[in-house]
Amino acid sequence: MENDGTTPATARWAAFEAAEPELAATVRERFGMYTHHALATLRKDGSPRLSGIEAEFREGELWLGMMPNSLKARDVRRDPRFSLLANPGEGTGMGGGDVRVSGRAVEVTDPETLDWYAKEAGAPQPFHLFKVALTEVVRTAVEGEEIVFRAWAPGRAVRTIRRGNDDAPPREDAAGDRPSGDAGQGLSGGSGPDRP
Repeated sequence: MENDGTTPATARWAAFEAAEPELAATVRERFGMYTHHALATLRKDGSPRLSGIEAEFREGELWLGMMPNSLKARDVRRDPRFSLLANPGEGTGMGGGDVRVSGRAVEVTDPETLDWYAKEAGAPQPFHLFKVALTEVVRTAVEGEEIVFRAWAPGRAVRTIRRGNDDAPPREDAAGDRPSGDAGQGLSGGSGPDRP
């Protein structure tokens, strides 16, 4: 997908996995721990909606299947932006960390793909099917006395931000491998997704 300067760049799951295999494996494992996750979409009036959803990794894509005419399906058909939070599990342990992917939901209407997905996932038809076009992947975890944010966006290396349990400002690990032109920009650069 081309970037017109106002829309964040996007990438397929396979492109993220190729660019950052270690983080991708952690994210995939985290989503695989539970079946149900939390999807944030935008209502018609622009206010947020939070819904439960299942997410599937198949054939180099992250897929979202939704019941026909569900409110979340209506939301992403109208405005494809979303965030998907992996189920945090029980208690406060956050086994594997807190994982979130954000992006745009791209609807798939091709009958052959819908039939393939229905067979692969055991999903009853009819349903709405969306491929995820990633704009950001974030993993948050506690390491010792610090909370650590690892974030990736298309065209950028993973950035690591650390915060202590005090009023000191967050600090970024030296990476030295960021593409030129990133200096001084937010976590995902420009007008992209939020800084942790």
